[in-house]
This record gives sequence, structure tokens and C-alpha cells, in this order.
Amino acid sequence: MNYTLKQYTQLLRQSVLFWTIAMVLYSIFRYYGIESEEGLAVIKKYNGTLGVLYYFVKLINIGILIGVLYATVDFVFDVITKNRISLIYNIIIRTLLHFLVTFIVFTLITDVFTTLTYTHSNVHSVWCCFNKSFWAVILYIVFASFVFSFIKIANEKFGKGVFINILLGKYKNPQEEKRIFMFLDLKDSTTIAEKLGHFKYSQLIQDCFYDLNKVVPKHNAEIYQYVGDEVVLSWPYKKGLANNNCVNLFFAFQQRKQAKAAYYLKKYGVVPEFKAGLHGGKLMVTEVGIVKKEIAYHGDVINTSARIQGQCNTYKVPLLISDKLIQDLKISANLTCQFLGSVLLKGKQEEVNIHTIAKV
Repeated sequence: MNYTLKQYTQLLRQSVLFWTIAMVLYSIFRYYGIESEEGLAVIKKYNGTLGVLYYFVKLINIGILIGVLYATVDFVFDVITKNRISLIYNIIIRTLLHFLVTFIVFTLITDVFTTLTYTHSNVHSVWCCFNKSFWAVILYIVFASFVFSFIKIANEKFGKGVFINILLGKYKNPQEEKRIFMFLDLKDSTTIAEKLGHFKYSQLIQDCFYDLNKVVPKHNAEIYQYVGDEVVLSWPYKKGLANNNCVNLFFAFQQRKQAKAAYYLKKYGVVPEFKAGLHGGKLMVTEVGIVKKEIAYHGDVINTSARIQGQCNTYKVPLLISDKLIQDLKISANLTCQFLGSVLLKGKQEEVNIHTIAKV
């Protein structure tokens, strides 16, 4: 419940900010300098500095209203569909819902319409539907909805914050960062794939990653890559350590799968189990590619994380973590930590101390 409220609050904040800016831009695009145009009648109370300020305040209020309405519509829509419909239908249905909400609000609250169109309206509110200015405003809002949806989709495609970093060119030149990586892989994947067949197996992976995505935002993780039945997750170092996010995400994912054990058993005949390897430290981050641009991480940290995860079968534990990382974590009372020894990982010249963590 708290997580759902957090999701809605975040969406509400983004929506209100976007639509407040969109409404202010609308006023600039359409009405800047209108009082100097010959033959155009403007509302007297909007003349002068105080009039403009009054008008801008009203527009900001309208932006907040639209932001709240659209955030609520989008949140309810996402809860109902669970993001399980195709992208094209998602955009079309979402835009139609935005259109209907805008249409209803503008016809019921005439003052909103008259503020946006900079005109008087002394007749019944339904009259707005036959006004060209009404449809001009609707067209602008529909276009702005597409822009907002595009930004939202791009942010989901590239990962939280990555799209903005690409736009700003933050990683055009390699940058050093300190991060934590988790390599999360399906156990006994070959056996399960042979049993289920490629179609059913693909559905299983899809369901598992859907459940994983439900716990990722709660623990401030970023999904770096999906590679077959493996996922690579990442945290800025401090965010990964905070509240033991990098460890608690794994147990939250396990708990979610166990809560849906009946579903997995009925559909696939197996409850999927995952193994994970964790390591952290400094590495380089840079933007790569032209046709398919993305942010890439280069360095020993990411390779070591993958090698540690590869030792899970050897030690027969679901979670392994490097000694370097565990020293920076604050192990809480509900977790137990066990040192397993030193191992010479493939490609390494020095042995790495590894531990396992279990939930009490």
C-alpha cells in the first residue's frame, strides 16, 4: 500500500510539473504580444503587468488541475492493465482517456476554457464544443499528451534517469563512478527450458521479469541489461547500501515469487528460483553506439560480479556477495552472514573472499 502511494505520488509530481510548464508555454506561443496586434480584441483585465501575472497564476492552476487528472487516469489505467497491453494500444487508449477527461472538464468548467482561449463565454458551456478555439486547445493538449507519453516510455526503455543523461550528453566522455552490480540468473534454466519448450519457457521468463520489475523501483535499483534469462541490476554505491537495498531486493523478489507459487505451479509446474552475485566499486561509464545508443559500464567490478554469481552452484547458495561490499553494508538483525572462503575467479590473479547472506 505504501509502495502504491509512492508510485502515485511520483507520477503526480511528474505530471503536475509537465502540465504546468505546458500550459505556460501554451500562453507564450499563442498570446505573447497579442495586445499589440491590430484588429484583435483582448480581455481588459489581462492587460498590463498585473493582468499578465493574474493570467499566469490561472494557467498554473489549470496546469496543476490537468496534471492531477491525468496522473490519476494514468495510474488507474496502469493498475488495471498492469502494463500487459501492446505499446500502440497503450498510447491510443491513454490518449483517448486524456481527451475524454479534457473534454468533460472544459465543457463543465467554462472558466478553464475561457482562460485558455483568452475570450469571454456568456453562453452555455456545451457551446464550447462548437468553438474553434476549443478544438485548438484540445489539439495542443493531445499533442502535449503524446510528448509526455513519449518521455515516459523513453525513460522506461532506457531506465530511470538514463534517458535524461543521454539527452544532456553526460556520458559522451567516459566518467568514473562507484556502483554496485547484481547479476541475477535463473537456476536450472536448461532443465526448465527442455521441460517447458521454448514458447512456455519464454512466458515463464516474461512472468519472472514482470515480478522483478515490481520490486526494482522500491529498492532504487536500475536495470542495466536483460540477457536471456539473466538480469543485470545496478545501484549508485550509496543508494545500494542505503537500507541494504542491494541485498533486500533479492529477498523481496524471492518473497514475491513465493507469494505467487500457486500461479507458477499451475501454469508452468515449477516455482522459479534465482541465484545472484553482488559486488561493488569504481568503474567507467560511457555512452556507446550510434544506431542503438546506450550507457555502458566498463571495468573489473562488473566482470567480478558476474564471476561471483557463477559460483552460486558450487557453494549451493542462492546469494553470494564480495567481502569488499559486505564490509560497507550494515547487516540488520533479520539477516545472517556467513563467510564461505576465498576463491580464484576466472580471469583474476588474486583470490576474492566471498560471503553468503540469508534471511532469518
